[in-house]
Amino acid sequence: MTLDRREIVSLDLHADLHTAWAHLRQPELVRQWFGWDYDGLDAEIRDYFIAQPVVGQSYEGDNLSHTLTTPSHDVIAVTAASHDPGHTHLTITRRSHDGLATYDGVYDPIDEGWIQFAHQLQFLLRAHPGQERRTLSVFGLDAGDRSDRLLDRAGLHGVRGIPVGGHVQARRPDGTLLGGTLVYKAEHQFGIQLHGITESFLVIAEVPVASHPPHGTVGAVLSTYGIDDATFAEVEERWSGWWARSQPHGTAVGA
Repeated sequence: MTLDRREIVSLDLHADLHTAWAHLRQPELVRQWFGWDYDGLDAEIRDYFIAQPVVGQSYEGDNLSHTLTTPSHDVIAVTAASHDPGHTHLTITRRSHDGLATYDGVYDPIDEGWIQFAHQLQFLLRAHPGQERRTLSVFGLDAGDRSDRLLDRAGLHGVRGIPVGGHVQARRPDGTLLGGTLVYKAEHQFGIQLHGITESFLVIAEVPVASHPPHGTVGAVLSTYGIDDATFAEVEERWSGWWARSQPHGTAVGA
């Protein structure tokens, strides 16, 4: 039986087709947007993008598409038209959930990962092409109950009500302000371009209560570019303090 495919994410990239495709095939470029820094990242990139995927190419009218099919049958496609060579469209599709015992009916972590990573690629090509990335991340934080939500304590209450492209201002628990622009929002995550010493990209991901009772969890990934070691150390210290002070009462910071 052939399962229907689902479109997970579809967005425009500020790059020509050659550049976009290179960011799916060259490990040093994939590393600047895919996932986050951890010990197994290089091996994951090698498996998903270099060693095991099936690559393809097709034409439709004046559109040329390159496709990469991962070992798990996820398809990443980049397409550009000959009349608009400076822009490329990215789509990621996956198999239907029908018959998949691993899907709980509410939350698919692989879907959520591709949504996040596609927007991280879009941000890289628009704001920091050619620059190396360093990330900070935190996962599995207790989201808190309705009266003591982690994101409220972190100063991010009300973000869901801001339109894409709108200004975000958060007051962290230490009293410092964080300013940025809401780049995207999906059902279980949102991304903010932060304005500061350098433009960085913050993704907040929420696992719902139904998938992780009793409160659900929150994770966050910050992608930084073009800052020196001393500045990165300052950002890291502030990052750790932000999430430690934002935890609902009686919980501890996740790894």
